[in-house]
Amino acid sequence: MRKTNNLVLFLMAALVSLAVSSCGPQGDKAATGDAMTEGDAKGVVYQADNAASIIEWEGTKPGGSHNGTIGLLNGALTVDGAEVTGGEFVIDMKSIVCIDLTDPEYNAKLVGHLLSPDFFAVDSFPTARFKTTLIEKLDQPENGDNGMVYTHAITGNLTLKEVTRSVSFKAAIAVEQGVVKATTGRFTIDRSEWNVKYGSRKFFDNLKDKFIYDEIGLKISLTARQ
Repeated sequence: MRKTNNLVLFLMAALVSLAVSSCGPQGDKAATGDAMTEGDAKGVVYQADNAASIIEWEGTKPGGSHNGTIGLLNGALTVDGAEVTGGEFVIDMKSIVCIDLTDPEYNAKLVGHLLSPDFFAVDSFPTARFKTTLIEKLDQPENGDNGMVYTHAITGNLTLKEVTRSVSFKAAIAVEQGVVKATTGRFTIDRSEWNVKYGSRKFFDNLKDKFIYDEIGLKISLTARQ
């Protein structure tokens, strides 16, 4: 009986370990690659409404996660008729906020760590940049996150800590009465591709259960006005 119980406990521990090792932020993994050639889009420029635009983030580690927001410094979309043809946005990395930690001390500690050289080194790299290289209207709308219906596939160059990589994801885009609204579903990118190394098992092999998942969960909501 004791051997049977030990076997059951071993199997349960293995399952828990597997569950922990396979967890991470929710969302589809974005396709990434080398930076692509950038060009100038044709159309009318719509300026980003910073107050109505937000980037939501999620970071995870074994046994826990944190989430929050990042704001824009400025940005614009280019619209030709009823179609968005391009866009460029500057992200204010100093605006990182944590939402889930309600204790002010722990909240400030986490945000301070994210702003530090361990993660995004905002004193040296106060902004990030995303510029589209291709916006394609889908042949058929696709069901996405939380009932969202994707209408377009977007590819662009994301520059973070002076590293530029191409990123592709899907979004719902609507142009109505001088206003553009573009919203993505939840997707993930691998921070290690942008030289964010802290707690990454790709760079450190002695972390045991103290690692942080390389995937960062993102969800972007943009509003731009003519």
